[in-house]
Amino acid sequence: MSSIFTKIVNGEIPCYKIAEDDNFLAFLDVNPNAIGHTLCIPKQEINKIFDLDDVLYLGLMQFSKKIAIALEKAVPCKRIGMSVIGLEVPHTHVHLIPLNEMDEMRFQNKVSLSKEEFEALVKKIQENL
Repeated sequence: MSSIFTKIVNGEIPCYKIAEDDNFLAFLDVNPNAIGHTLCIPKQEINKIFDLDDVLYLGLMQFSKKIAIALEKAVPCKRIGMSVIGLEVPHTHVHLIPLNEMDEMRFQNKVSLSKEEFEALVKKIQENL
C-alpha cells in the first residue's frame, strides 16, 4: 500500500507544494510545529533514510539545503532546524523547521494556519528559491 507521501507525489492527495524536481518534492507540513515547517521527500518510496543509496541520499540533502535557505529568507527565525524521525510515515522525509526556540523541534506544540495562509507562505518561500 502506498504511503500518504507517495499519494501526494502521485497527485492523489493535494499538498502545499514548494518545489520539486525529477527525484524530490518539498511541501508544507499541514500539522506544523512552526510557521514554515516543510517536508522534503524523495519521490521514490523508501521507508528509512539510511536505506537510500548514496546518490539519492546526497541528492535529498542538497535539495533540502536549497529549500532550507529559501525558507530562512521567507520566515523570520533564528535558524532552520532539520530532523529525520520517520516513525509516523513509512517514507523517508526530512523536516525543515524554522526555529526561534527549541520547543519548536519537539513535535508537541502545533500551529494552525488557514488555507490562505498556507498558500501565501508557499509563494513567499518560492520567491526565495
